[in-house]
Amino acid sequence: MTQAQGGVRGWAAARKGHLSRLRFTSLRLRLVVVFGLVALTAAVSASGIAYWLNREAVLTRTQDAVLRDFQQEMQNRAGLLRAHPEQYELQRTAREMATSSQRFSVLLVAQDSDGTDISANSGALNGFSLQDVPKSLRTAVNEEQKVDSHNKYAYHLYWQRVVEDGTPYLVAGTKVINGGTTGYMLKSLEPEAKDLNSLAWSLGIATGLALIGSALLAQAAATTVLKPVHRLGVAARRLGEGKLDTRLRVSGTDELADLSRTFNDAAEALEKRVDDMAARDDASRRFVADMSHELRTPLTAITAVTEILEEELEAESGSMDPMIEPAVRLVVSETRRLNDLVENLMEVTRFDAGTARLVLDDVDVADQITACIDARAWLDAVDLDAERGIHARLDPRRLDVILANLIGNALKHGGSPVRVAVRTADAEGGEAAEVVIEVRDHGPGIPEDVLPHVFDRFYKASASRPRSEGSGLGLSIALENAHIHGGEITAANSPEGGAVFTLRLPRDVSELAQEGEEKKSP
Repeated sequence: MTQAQGGVRGWAAARKGHLSRLRFTSLRLRLVVVFGLVALTAAVSASGIAYWLNREAVLTRTQDAVLRDFQQEMQNRAGLLRAHPEQYELQRTAREMATSSQRFSVLLVAQDSDGTDISANSGALNGFSLQDVPKSLRTAVNEEQKVDSHNKYAYHLYWQRVVEDGTPYLVAGTKVINGGTTGYMLKSLEPEAKDLNSLAWSLGIATGLALIGSALLAQAAATTVLKPVHRLGVAARRLGEGKLDTRLRVSGTDELADLSRTFNDAAEALEKRVDDMAARDDASRRFVADMSHELRTPLTAITAVTEILEEELEAESGSMDPMIEPAVRLVVSETRRLNDLVENLMEVTRFDAGTARLVLDDVDVADQITACIDARAWLDAVDLDAERGIHARLDPRRLDVILANLIGNALKHGGSPVRVAVRTADAEGGEAAEVVIEVRDHGPGIPEDVLPHVFDRFYKASASRPRSEGSGLGLSIALENAHIHGGEITAANSPEGGAVFTLRLPRDVSELAQEGEEKKSP
């Protein structure tokens, strides 16, 4: 897999996690909720307006009919009474007035010939009395108005709606035109209230049906709108997973169709760019591999010559001309450096091409570290804290490469003594599943701005020193060797001073190596 494709896959993983979080705020749910709220608002508003208009119409129609009939009865019947009627006359007139078509209760109040207040009711509605009439209404009825061109009568008809024990009533009162008898009327509005309750229930049911209908409509609309969006999301995930040939079927001329065309254009451009990058990457990798192989032949001859020159330098006879001795030492040193660089480039090429393989063996980690230190004559500069008996099944050669790079880097940049400690780390089940090797120096540590780049290829900590004894590939190769084992290397600064490199490797990488072989096999 190329670096470009790896970057696309990493983007896909991050994008997939982001999309999984967005499921909690479903666009479909939001569409349904918005449709429902709009429909509910509209239905409630329409129902409220309809109820209010019908309520006013029903009550006004009933009220006007009752007041008109009561006023007519007051003129036709109570108006015929004497100024000071007797009790029986009031009683008879009240009953006659109650027989009108509106069926209301009547209360008549007057004074007899002795000036005594008398009253009589029609006998309905549990004995309609003066106490049932609101005081404010009685005051208004008995108040004499000034008669002028704008007001022809001294007394007017007044009414009021009251509620008693949950039942609405209409109460009205007036005096006869020439004064004298005062009449009050009480009309139950319970039938109208029942009709209005039925209307309210009907409007409520209609509102509920409208809400359900809007939800179904929103579901249908969401399905129509979100299906292309869903297809776009699936295509984006496939594209992020590295399937760069993913395309959307474009139909129509709406905004979603334009979005699909834009996606297809972007996918095509991305595929072309990734292919170009992959081709350049392959060409660069082939160039490095070919160059490394081509350099090995002349380097072999040069190395043979430098070995002879080095033997001459170490000979006791002193046959080497002192004038050319520094040049010979420089040639020997640079030849070794060039050999290391070519070997490192070939190793990097194998990692990039995916051809690096593990050759496993059971090793004692302490013995392996000791052999690595002894082979490079570092025994006096390295303190080893490792118990024998910690065994692991891994690739000894690659472990030696990792240790040589980590310890050599510590000696070069941190100075001796370098401390190497070995321990095991337990898995969840309690079994020691990892070998942990820490390499610590006693130098100034790694600058914070350099820490993220210590494993980068050819990275130089100081731009003013682009040339150094190393190739700039050692730590990068060590990290690749750790990864091929399923392990990891981390770099940090110790609180006590100095840099600490921590290597973690599984104690048995047999399954990992077998899986790698299966993937590489055709």
